[in-house]
Amino acid sequence: MSRSTARLLHAVVAALCWGSLAVDVVALPLTEPAEPAPLLARYVELFSYFTILSVLLVGVVSTLLAVDPERDGRLLRVLRLDSLVCITVTGVVYHLLLRSTHDVQGVYVVTNLLDHTVVPVLAVLVWLLVGPRPRTDARTALLAVVLPLVWVGWTFVRGSVVGSYPYPYLDVTEIGAATAAVNTAGVAVGFLTLAALVTVAERLLPPAPRSGTRVQTESAEPVDVRA
Repeated sequence: MSRSTARLLHAVVAALCWGSLAVDVVALPLTEPAEPAPLLARYVELFSYFTILSVLLVGVVSTLLAVDPERDGRLLRVLRLDSLVCITVTGVVYHLLLRSTHDVQGVYVVTNLLDHTVVPVLAVLVWLLVGPRPRTDARTALLAVVLPLVWVGWTFVRGSVVGSYPYPYLDVTEIGAATAAVNTAGVAVGFLTLAALVTVAERLLPPAPRSGTRVQTESAEPVDVRA
């Protein structure tokens, strides 16, 4: 597909991400928490969810690609892979493990649909249609693991301090440290598997977008280092 089509598709995904995040941020002070807590602590909790991190990543990367669909650079390559894999994990884990236990009401019905279904599907679809690719190699895949590991560390450190965890399958107070560690390992294996699949797929799929001249091969060093 053309460069202009790529810009449009990236812009649509970015708009959905920022719209959903804006609703979450604005609605938070207007909703009553299950337990009283300072507003700052509630915002910290909001942005401690893997779902919010994933949507934020997709929003940032899609915005950059909407401006320039052929934008490149090592950092952007890592963030692009992180955004793609993280939002896929978000959608899969939610629909397999969390949907039946996740009761949402009001405006959160809309943001829940966007975050867990619409954005994951569109992010993958846009990558398949307009890339940009090739962008992923073994080094990029290894570097992409860093951000999820930081999130895992933050989740358990914060949880040990405040006694609250964003997801039941990580809740040490309810299921124990051993089970939480096993569950984390399972999600990590899923992340690495998806990252490997993306790396392989980029070797098989045609370069995209097709109208540019700055598309790189997996072995080539990035030319445009903007991120």
